[in-house]
Amino acid sequence: MWCWLKVPTPCTWTRLSLPSPVRASGRTGKHSRSENFMAYSLTLGTISFLLAVIWGRPLITLLRRWNIGKGIRIEGPQTHQVKTGTPTMGGLMILIPVLVITGVLNIANLMGFTLIGRSVLVPMGVMTAFGALGAVDDLIGVKVIPTGLLGRYKLLWQVIFATITALFLHYGLDLRSIAIPGVPEKIDIGWLYIPIAIFIIVGTSNAVNLTDGLDGLAGSIAAVAFSAYGVIAFLQGQIWLVAFVFTVVGGILAFLWYNAHPAELFMGDTGSLAVGATLAVVALMTGQWLLLPVIGFVFVAEALSVILQVAYFKLTGGKRLFKMAPLHHHFELLGWSETHVTQRFWLIGILSAMLGIALALI
Repeated sequence: MWCWLKVPTPCTWTRLSLPSPVRASGRTGKHSRSENFMAYSLTLGTISFLLAVIWGRPLITLLRRWNIGKGIRIEGPQTHQVKTGTPTMGGLMILIPVLVITGVLNIANLMGFTLIGRSVLVPMGVMTAFGALGAVDDLIGVKVIPTGLLGRYKLLWQVIFATITALFLHYGLDLRSIAIPGVPEKIDIGWLYIPIAIFIIVGTSNAVNLTDGLDGLAGSIAAVAFSAYGVIAFLQGQIWLVAFVFTVVGGILAFLWYNAHPAELFMGDTGSLAVGATLAVVALMTGQWLLLPVIGFVFVAEALSVILQVAYFKLTGGKRLFKMAPLHHHFELLGWSETHVTQRFWLIGILSAMLGIALALI
């Protein structure tokens, strides 16, 4: 269990230590400790997948019974109109198994408020808070008004949650530096870490939310991005973080089981806001958050397409830079099928994740 692990010092969270796991691979007939921890983490991911898949079918049944179905934008691609009424709030399928597994395996550390306990509490708390905000937004969108929670209120709560998280990361876990590829020593940025962390958490949360528009798109890209940071955390020796990351990956893969085209279940804001914010926190806790735009390149491109579309529309008095934003809809209107867009974006996500890991090793 994670509570068996040796408590790391704060400096081990952000120092990419390649020699340790590499040297450990020179074993003499027995698996190294690092390999055992990776096996443990991957096993947790498998357990998370199985629990989420089993939990998914009754969840879909309940959501249908309660008429929690997604409304589709009239101005969107006409091929999407058949999706009207598909159950949303599918993020619950990911969140609940991840939180249960993580909480149970770390109960001693959480109750003792140890360093690992505090560290595990951060991604768990972020996932819970942003998931709850997304659930409120989804419910309002289904039961009250189709647009859901007003944007300014949603952004306000995102900033509040992100601020609490950033303060805890800075003062509770003593995270305050930036790792730059090619620079051997990390740079201490002091209190500037706090506003940067807030921006990263809010920005990534919204970027994943904007990407969640095609069957399998946001989930597949998120699974790749989390896996990339799982590799980075493993090379750093942050075993507890590796275990958490692959538990999340297992939950996301289970969600994709039901979200594959044609989707039986949508992630909703319940999932997209929580997954995005949690990914940001994982990046911050590895210290390799500067690589998040690389590893999460697709998320960044999707968010930028919306920003550029709105800005261009206002500056030109009604003209559009893209046929439709976010970017995945632009390619749909160019004639790409939904599955082609998803698969090609996923391939780009894999390549960008590979590049991100490579840069982390420099």
